[in-house]
Amino acid sequence: MDDPAVVVSVRFLDGKLVEDLPWTTVSVGVLRSATPWRTFRWHRGQKHYSGSYWSATMRGHVIYESRLELTRLLHADFDPLVQGIVAQPLLMKTMAGAKVRSHIPDYLLITAQGPVVVDVKPHRQLTRPEVAITFEWTRRAVEARGWRYEVWSEPPEAELENIRFLAGYRRDWLFRPELLDELRLADLDGLPLDAAIQQLPHWPKPCVHAAVHHLLWAHDLRADLSEPLIPSRLLRRAA
Repeated sequence: MDDPAVVVSVRFLDGKLVEDLPWTTVSVGVLRSATPWRTFRWHRGQKHYSGSYWSATMRGHVIYESRLELTRLLHADFDPLVQGIVAQPLLMKTMAGAKVRSHIPDYLLITAQGPVVVDVKPHRQLTRPEVAITFEWTRRAVEARGWRYEVWSEPPEAELENIRFLAGYRRDWLFRPELLDELRLADLDGLPLDAAIQQLPHWPKPCVHAAVHHLLWAHDLRADLSEPLIPSRLLRRAA
């Protein structure tokens, strides 16, 4: 049996609302311009922490509605394949039996390998029937277009802590371009992190320290982030 039709609605920054478009007709370009479907909700005793994250990819703020959503934002911002991040890009609706089901995906990632629709949910909630049903019809609708669908749960702790730490160095305008250029030309491949920081003695050590971490964020340098980023961690030049 064919899957039921999916229609979507999209909000835009100028307040315009486009409703009930056939899902297969909505382009990435349209969704790139979408504004978040929901507005922030704050109330005493709420269990989720909402906020805005300044994204180096977007050169602006992207919203999140939970700490777990923030972890997905951090990973997306760190991913060199991600070219755009859109929070709550659309409202999706479909019929299931006699019931209208609706869903707002958490993020759309525009990547060099195609669009990725992302839902964020703690692992312990994935087996809840309503969650499983919603994610299943959403997955079918997304993958029917040749796009990728992802359900994001808690990432590995060490990797998250490393990316969260490196995100502190993501703002490129804080670094002297000539210092970054010297580090890119220096022979840092195979050096431990603490030794790399000593390679440019004519620059203040704190500046070099910060610049090396910025190059790790920018993927000019790389290191194993599956373990804590300790001073002895070896650096590799990006391929």
